[in-house]
Amino acid sequence: MNDVLAQVWRDEWGRLLALLVAQYRRLDLAEDGLGDAFEAAARTWPGDGVPTNPPAWLLTAARRRILDRLRAEAVAARKLPLLAVDSDVEEVVDMDEVPDERLRLVLLCAHPSLPREAAAALTLRLVLGVSTADIARLFLVSTPTMAARLTRARKRLANERFEVPDDLAERVGVVADVAYLAFTAGYAPGSGADVLRADVSGEAIRLVRVLRSLLPGSGDWSDLDALLALMLIQHSRRDARVADGELVLLPDQDRTRWHRDEIAEALQLLLPLAMRPATSYLLQGLIAAEHAVAATAADTDWSRIAGHYAELEHLTGSPVVRLNRAIAVAEADGPLAGLAVLDGLELPGHRLPGARAELLSRAGRTEEARQEFDRAIDLCDNDAERSHLVARRAMSDTP
Repeated sequence: MNDVLAQVWRDEWGRLLALLVAQYRRLDLAEDGLGDAFEAAARTWPGDGVPTNPPAWLLTAARRRILDRLRAEAVAARKLPLLAVDSDVEEVVDMDEVPDERLRLVLLCAHPSLPREAAAALTLRLVLGVSTADIARLFLVSTPTMAARLTRARKRLANERFEVPDDLAERVGVVADVAYLAFTAGYAPGSGADVLRADVSGEAIRLVRVLRSLLPGSGDWSDLDALLALMLIQHSRRDARVADGELVLLPDQDRTRWHRDEIAEALQLLLPLAMRPATSYLLQGLIAAEHAVAATAADTDWSRIAGHYAELEHLTGSPVVRLNRAIAVAEADGPLAGLAVLDGLELPGHRLPGARAELLSRAGRTEEARQEFDRAIDLCDNDAERSHLVARRAMSDTP
């Protein structure tokens, strides 16, 4: 039963929340009402059985709870006549302007009153139902810190209208960042045993496609094209990333399982952009394309990839980019060169000690490698990644 409810949460949370926000025009009411509906489902479905139409059941339950709260607020404010108007608003959502109600919710979350990271975090939470803990991991902050940020973001949007903004074009950059962070939520393993959430990544791709279809013909949307290309290439490898519940690293993946149609679409998008000024999404797309066009892992042009990463690091100053550049440099010039790039780098989580461990092992510095593997294992909260690290640690013990 918990698995069924969790799947409904993942598949339907964003759509149901958007419908409720559109109907009642209040984010706090919609989120609280839907949360109460899921709690009610957790209590009643085990005894009564799963309803024939779970989303409809949840929507009805959420509406009842919202109307109960509206009545209570109206009584408190002594405005009963206004309650009659609110209570009669049923099925009046006009979605003609935006063909997907979740996109409308994304546009609300991308409001200019919110910092970009807050907009992305709120979209991950409200539209795709990503847990606060996993969002915190993506942003490299603690869970309580992220919970506080989400609360502040909700409060800022409390009185905003749920509609297509006049400054749609100006919000494209924000929505692009939001979509990519949503994609990353599926591409990067979550907590526990959740290895890969391809449905979250696919939803983010669909979000970008819908946004592109809405934008006017005039204007430079090349960075959105680069983002879509990047996401398509990364997503094309989803079926090869996991085998028997275990992560499969890029060099070991069965490339016949890559979705070549998605790679071809991505390369067509990147082709006219290759000579344009570098942006973060374009450089990441070009890096992904180098992997996609290599027939085998041995054919990968790591020098070109390291060059793209160097340009990307100069552009962004990101420690994660530097970590990735170190891996590319190690592939091109050897593990000692990669370790030199990592000197002085600080990065929360298990990925930095895990990368150090791999490079130290390849350099023959076995005892140092074991220590770094132990650090990475202690810091890792994903079952599949931890299993991989344990296996690599065991291999380092083998003479």
